[in-house]
Amino acid sequence: MQTWLVTGGAGFIGGNFVLDLFARKAGVRVINLDALTYAGNPDTLAALADEPGHVFVQGDIGDRDLVARLLAEHQPQAIINFAAESHVDRSIDGPAAFVQTNVNGSFTLLDCALAYWRELPADQAQAFRFLHVSTDEVYGSLGATGKFLETTPYAPNSPYSASKAASDHLVRAYHHTYGLPTLTTNCSNNYGPFQFPEKLIPLVIAKALAGEPLPIYGDGRNVRDWLYVGDHCSAINAVLERGRTGEVYNVGGDAERENIQVVRTLCELLDQRRPRADGGSYSDQISFVRDRPGHDRRYAIDSTKLQSELGWRPSESFESGIARTVDWYLANQAWTDRVLDGSYRGERLGVAG
Repeated sequence: MQTWLVTGGAGFIGGNFVLDLFARKAGVRVINLDALTYAGNPDTLAALADEPGHVFVQGDIGDRDLVARLLAEHQPQAIINFAAESHVDRSIDGPAAFVQTNVNGSFTLLDCALAYWRELPADQAQAFRFLHVSTDEVYGSLGATGKFLETTPYAPNSPYSASKAASDHLVRAYHHTYGLPTLTTNCSNNYGPFQFPEKLIPLVIAKALAGEPLPIYGDGRNVRDWLYVGDHCSAINAVLERGRTGEVYNVGGDAERENIQVVRTLCELLDQRRPRADGGSYSDQISFVRDRPGHDRRYAIDSTKLQSELGWRPSESFESGIARTVDWYLANQAWTDRVLDGSYRGERLGVAG
């Protein structure tokens, strides 16, 4: 039985990855290590409650003794690191947590992985992989044209992206200095089921249904490349199975949209599926608010390397993916309600500075 250590596997992307893994792959065992901070949600994993191959461990990737024990006890063939503080606005209000998890935690995880890998028999060491999940935000901001390549120089502009850039550099260093068989993926903006409702798409859905203003930063013209989370999961599997160690692979959805376009699309879908009682449009609730400090204008991913080398393609267009996403949130409002009963109340973050 193949055993993988997945960190951050109760979060948005990590949780979707674990669910997808058990849905499509037989004979797999997942040791799921998650600290269950505000964005980690055990409800996401409810479908695996009776799955014997899923072993959940609440803990921190920065806990060296715990990580070393899990590696020694379970002998995984791969580590997939999703664990991260990941919201730009929160990093503006409180950068220390981002350095602690994304830099120090990633270092501890890498260091434990290196010690474990060095003790493996030669054939197992050859097959072992450490996959680090990162973001396109490490590359900074684009102008009106061009896309991020794997060779684009790093130019992070927020405490979040700077901390992820640092972790990427550590992963690269552990491969080039020690030979640890690492892989890194840098993805564009993910969306889909189980996303914590401080991110744009679930936040807009929740506020629209609650009859509240839909806050749009600045002029709403900031551009992101939107990637359906299921496509991201399939890309990670492709990189794990066929990627070249030491390499970086960009993952994008080929779906650039301005933020205001995304919000208007959500309003149109909600108008069709859950009309307002007063007959008005949800777009009437759109409200433009002061922009956050250092807000990158445009991101766009060139995933040619991933597509040409590994044969991966996104299966969802933006139109199909966003419709699936709205349908999921409408059918699973209890999940969102339980999240909102916790520490996050939909307040605006990231206005410090």
